[in-house]
Amino acid sequence: MTNNDILRRIRFIFDLGDSQMMDIFAQADLKASREQVSAWLKTDDKPDFQELGDKQLATFLNGLINKKRGKKEGDQPEAEDRLNNNIIFRKLKIALDFKEENILEVMQLADFSISKHELSALFRRQDHKNYRECQTQILRNFLKGLQIKYRGDHKDPTQSAEDKK
Repeated sequence: MTNNDILRRIRFIFDLGDSQMMDIFAQADLKASREQVSAWLKTDDKPDFQELGDKQLATFLNGLINKKRGKKEGDQPEAEDRLNNNIIFRKLKIALDFKEENILEVMQLADFSISKHELSALFRRQDHKNYRECQTQILRNFLKGLQIKYRGDHKDPTQSAEDKK
């Protein structure tokens, strides 16, 4: 999944309009114009498609945390230059204030089972001996479960054929 796919899915899951998307970027101190947001949300076969970089997605996820949980006092967390699925998953978990049980419940909605031990390994520090890399399949199923939880069993019109498997 690309950063653009993730952004499109989050937009669909939470039914966010362009101005809400711009506001979420602004929550993390990034002024994103309507044109930029629109270009990031387009599919890669459109002429005005723009690739969403790791730093922009990290900024959006930081903004989502601020929007959902409230902005912390003092210095804001710096957006990561490089993202991986573990970081994206962790940021979504924080934004939604999910505990282990909430995540497992969402995964069940997507007909995907994962043990508590496997799940906790995804949120460990990278240098921890029990750290486990979050595979795209796990993140994809988490997003699918969120879609079912927040939107019902609606089919996402932006979902690619590969993601529907």
